[in-house]
Amino acid sequence: MSTVQRKAEHIRICLESDVQFKTQGSGFDRYQFSHNCLPELDYQDIDLSAKLLGKQLGAPILISSMTGGTLQAKEINYRLAEVAQAYKLAMGVGSQRVAIEQPQVANTFQVRQVAPDILLLANLGAVQLNYRYGIDECLRAVELLGADALILHLNPLQECIQPHGDTNFKGLLDRIATVCERLPVPVIIKEVGNGISASMARQLIAAGVSGIDVAGAGGTSWAKVESERAQTPLQRRLGETFADWGIPTAECITTIRQVAPALPLIASGGLRNGLDIAKAIALGADVAGLALPFLQAADISTTAVAELVQILMAEIQTVLFCTGNSNLSALRQANCLHLLR
Repeated sequence: MSTVQRKAEHIRICLESDVQFKTQGSGFDRYQFSHNCLPELDYQDIDLSAKLLGKQLGAPILISSMTGGTLQAKEINYRLAEVAQAYKLAMGVGSQRVAIEQPQVANTFQVRQVAPDILLLANLGAVQLNYRYGIDECLRAVELLGADALILHLNPLQECIQPHGDTNFKGLLDRIATVCERLPVPVIIKEVGNGISASMARQLIAAGVSGIDVAGAGGTSWAKVESERAQTPLQRRLGETFADWGIPTAECITTIRQVAPALPLIASGGLRNGLDIAKAIALGADVAGLALPFLQAADISTTAVAELVQILMAEIQTVLFCTGNSNLSALRQANCLHLLR
């Protein structure tokens, strides 16, 4: 099966099948905000602006890395980018390996013409550094997009289950360090839905990464997705067994923030509304990423994406208002989010 066909299958499965975590949640349901009945604020004055990698955002929202390589993916990416531009949001694209290997599909990722000003993140699988990829391919991924930074994603579980997966992760940390040293833009490390531990974060920071997207457990299970695509009973069984494997997103945020107080930190993995985003910010994230909700909206129309953003922003603003905080910095410092007993 070609990479383009695989990308098309991933979109179809995510939109049509139930591939969400079942027994393992994101961890946000274990937290609750303290309500402030007299916030002493004007709702209209609340500031949702955030900053990531030195770039100002209109809200702490990242349209997470999803897709590219097909005509459907191009339409999705353009709709997402148009809305990101309108609301000053950050956006990542799906893995660009297909565009490196098949330049004719590069335009399915190239959204700068509709989003000239957004914080735009290129994306490659880190494991490809063990399969003949190097600094040249990383540079090409960034230049193809006119990107502000490069995401190197880590997906060992997915590669174990995926037909013909790339499973040689040996010596990868040193290769990541080389990319961090030589690439002229920041490098962000991202998981794909199974989380990053604090101890691993320490090693990645020492290697020179500029930010981490925790992409924890609780949202889309790529083990389940690959199980749906399985070509053998073994692959299907592996996907089913490990469907709920990973570190909950909330746990990733709190533990990494303890060891890296100043690191640019993105929370993703199972966030489904503005309340989840606000909880992620209160726990220490700088911005929060969502994938499936944006994929579902973008499959409908640009208007549906814009409506989703408006809802998310209103939900975040309502949290700030009803906890008595005028901005995101105040929310982080307010100690108004409590672990339920």
